[in-house]
Amino acid sequence: MNKKTIIITLVGILIGAVAGYLYYHYVGCITGTCVITSKPINATLYGALIGGLLSNSLIKTEKKNF
Repeated sequence: MNKKTIIITLVGILIGAVAGYLYYHYVGCITGTCVITSKPINATLYGALIGGLLSNSLIKTEKKNF
């Protein structure tokens, strides 16, 4: 992994965490029985996970020829 890959992944994690919290804040779960959106920490961590995975999957890697 190079520096560019790490920075892109961290930005994706940050954006995902913010999006997860905003989803909790504006949509959330009224009954409190929703596993992901019932607590802000759960929604934030889930958003960070998804953001990191998505941003990391968009990174093009160089193929090594043997």
